[in-house]
Amino acid sequence: MSASPSSQATPASPASPLITPLALAPAAIVARLRAAGCVFAEDEAELLLDTARDPAELAAMVERRVIGRPLEHVLGWAEFRGLRIAVDVGVFVPRRRTEFLVREAAALARPGAVVVDLCCGSGALGAALGASVDRIELHAADIDPAAVRCARRNVAGVRGRVYEGDLYEPLPDALRGRVDILLANVPYVPTEEVGLLPTEARVHEARVALDGGADGLDVLRRVTADAARWLAPGGRLLFETSERQVPYALKAVADGGLVPRSVSDEELYATVVTGTRPA
Repeated sequence: MSASPSSQATPASPASPLITPLALAPAAIVARLRAAGCVFAEDEAELLLDTARDPAELAAMVERRVIGRPLEHVLGWAEFRGLRIAVDVGVFVPRRRTEFLVREAAALARPGAVVVDLCCGSGALGAALGASVDRIELHAADIDPAAVRCARRNVAGVRGRVYEGDLYEPLPDALRGRVDILLANVPYVPTEEVGLLPTEARVHEARVALDGGADGLDVLRRVTADAARWLAPGGRLLFETSERQVPYALKAVADGGLVPRSVSDEELYATVVTGTRPA
């Protein structure tokens, strides 16, 4: 990017060249975005033009994108399984590959299922599953207060409840042994590799949503260790992991007393591991 990602953007004044009709023409916005290194400049320009409410807001949004802010944070939303998910500044942006995780969960969930979404971030997974399966009873949790505030807005449409705290700790005790679907979008990037992530993630998303510990599986092992206590008989734990971590993830699931299985989607470069509590 052409400037430090940590720079603070300020809305341009009416006299600023940024908000002249010529500077805000689609072609000019595309040129600025492309010069800043945005690979999909045309698509991004269209989204910015559609989202901004007036020229001053459009100018400010373009400027924030040019200095390296994630597009979703600039827009204030991310598309996920056809939904517009509100994404506040600093909150983990749901990835398109994670749609595969929701698709797998939707194939397993029945109407009225009790669903828990751990490490819920923006609440995208729970909101998307609630849009796919009728009348789910959704509970979500995250340790990041900013993510919790965001998730509460996103799951309101499916009457989801969001709790702030570490993994299972804030969940109601009444859920023990009742959970049909346990989604856990845990961080799985090894600590030494966090610095290799794209700047948009490394600088602008909470580290707690990215760093999975020495081998990337620290949080996952904590989830699998207690999952059987929360799952109903026949209930399923589902989480995303990298292809190279699959053997270790399967072992963690088995060590937690669940029956492990993995499935991949080559188009999305996504791998999902499922653990089933024996009926």
